[in-house]
This record gives sequence, C-alpha cells and structure tokens, in this order.
Amino acid sequence: MEELRYPIGKYSFSGEFTDEVRQGWIRDIADLPGQLRQAVSGLTEEQLNTPYRPGGWTVRQVVHHLADSHMNCYIRFKLALTEDVPTIKPYEEAEWAELFDGKAGPVEDSLQLLDFLHRRWVRLLQSMTPEQYERAFDHPANGRTTLNKALGSYSWHGRHHLAQITQLRIRETW
Repeated sequence: MEELRYPIGKYSFSGEFTDEVRQGWIRDIADLPGQLRQAVSGLTEEQLNTPYRPGGWTVRQVVHHLADSHMNCYIRFKLALTEDVPTIKPYEEAEWAELFDGKAGPVEDSLQLLDFLHRRWVRLLQSMTPEQYERAFDHPANGRTTLNKALGSYSWHGRHHLAQITQLRIRETW
C-alpha cells in the first residue's frame, strides 16, 4: 500500500541548496502542468472518479488538490518574500478535497489554473536571489521552513501526485 501512496517515495533532501539544484526544481514546477494534462488526457468521467489507490483520492481530487496546494504555496512564497518570517495559515487539504468542486468539478478548471499559476510562480522563482531563498515562513504545525526547502518539497509534491495518476493508468492499462 505504501508503494501506491508514495510511488516515488517520501520527500527527503539532504544536499546543498545550490543554483543547479534549484533550477532542476524550478523545471519540475514549470513542467508539471503539461505533464498533468497529458496524464489525464483521454480519461473518461468514470476513470477520473477512480481512486488512485484503495481509500485514496480519485484522479479528479488529486488534480484539484494540486491546484489548491500550489496556490497556497505560491502565496506562502509571496508572504515570505514580503514579510519577516510570517506565520502562514494552514488548510485542511483532506476536507478541501471533499468539497463539491474537488469531488465533482471539471479537471479542466484546475488544469488551466495550474497553467497560469505555474507560469507566474516560475517567473517569481527565476527572479529570486540565493538570499531570498533563505527567507522563511512559520507553519503552525510544521515549524519554520525556508523557501529553499519549500521549493524542493513542492517539486517533489507535483511529481508525487503525477506519479499516482500515471501509475494508476499503468496498473489499469488505460
């Protein structure tokens, strides 16, 4: 079950936050919208409403979750860049996924949102200095996080959920 939940493994990074590492993560964020669109291309409504694993979210919920989560992260970056270690507001992602728009909304809405959001986010990320990547925000439950760490985590986050969908397609031969 763990392989289905974490098809690329859990996030971990113990290296140095270099420009080269950051550029790879920025490429991951830039590429995600197109990769996600391709991953759900041609899926029927029934397939979009299929959980990627037993007890997991549906493909539709995963797509909407990516939009919700990445909007929140983009705002966290902007807050950390303009305020001194702001305390961010967490959100109940599992509950958001159960709202009508997450359970039944067209995936195209979130695919388009991610297209535009990631374009803006990538422009912001590419403009940042190494010192700006050291800026941080406080998460009430998870503690202080630098923008370096957040960038790595969200690079993984997109690849993680993309793999949940692509691995389901492989298992189901869709």
